[in-house]
Amino acid sequence: MLKMRSANTVIASIALLACAALIICAHDAKPSDVILVQGAGSTFAAPFYKKLVDEFDVTHRNVTISYDAVGSGEGVKRFLAGTVDFAGSDEILSETEAAKIPDAIILPFTAGMIAIAYNIPGVNTEIKLPRDVCVDIFTRKIRRWDDPRIVAANPGIAFPRRDIALVVRQDSSGTNAAFTSHLAAIGPAWRAAGMGVGKLIDWPAGILPASGNEGVAARIRLSEGSIGYVEYWFAQRLGLKMAAMQNKAGAFITPTERSGELALAGRVAKVSELAASVADPSGAGAYPITTYSWMFLYGRYADAAKGATMREFARWGLSQAGQNYGAQLGYLPLSDDVTELGNQALRGLTE
Repeated sequence: MLKMRSANTVIASIALLACAALIICAHDAKPSDVILVQGAGSTFAAPFYKKLVDEFDVTHRNVTISYDAVGSGEGVKRFLAGTVDFAGSDEILSETEAAKIPDAIILPFTAGMIAIAYNIPGVNTEIKLPRDVCVDIFTRKIRRWDDPRIVAANPGIAFPRRDIALVVRQDSSGTNAAFTSHLAAIGPAWRAAGMGVGKLIDWPAGILPASGNEGVAARIRLSEGSIGYVEYWFAQRLGLKMAAMQNKAGAFITPTERSGELALAGRVAKVSELAASVADPSGAGAYPITTYSWMFLYGRYADAAKGATMREFARWGLSQAGQNYGAQLGYLPLSDDVTELGNQALRGLTE
């Protein structure tokens, strides 16, 4: 049985932080001819959008941009329905989705790492997770912390004799898509266990569900014996311990700026190739679970001023200044060739 400490207090505190971090809007008075821009989507990239919006607001007093961190799946749904001006997603539009909006502009906007965070009573050191062990934990084949395979990978660590509490995303999520893409890329075991790949996953029984990266991070913090996957910034913000993950080269790597950059080192010629390029990076020092995050825009806006604003905001986000703001939050700055792919796509926006 999970031991929960001061649950109501901690949940309330984290909820306040999440609201402050993820519901983004301008707060000062604006001129009467304000341009209102509404975005929605990825919780993974929400802190990056918040920072960009805050900085953009300083020099654009006639613009109010808001971003609703509802998850990639819901963001894409709203984008396809035309109820937002842009969407953020950690999974690129599928062919079926893209066909609904043929002039949609797809920009790689930032990138980041998915940490495997844990809360194991009595274990205050970094643990190592081999690739096959990670898959078997998330398919529930491995159910206890004192499993011989976990113990063998971590000599000297006294694991408790207790069940593993598995924390997963229950909502439609680009983090789900990126994480399950990695597990499937490792080998056949993930799909052989009947598990899928995508934004919405049918998890085995006995898991602890949570919504949003902030929800997963909070639940791991509150639940002793737990483990889950969460965007690096959220794990770092709550002081969660993060595992060293075995990469394709066999090395055990923790999420750092350098290991993330090495994961993104592969070069591609098309935006559509980016996701596959990081599903299981091959670099010796590469952190194995990384993802790009995309911004979706319309090719034309009925309001020309709004279209011009969207172009300016997106172009600025892709600039070195914009990417540097992401780096301050633990995101991985896009390489020059990837930002150029984004700027090329942005040229398709007409006013």
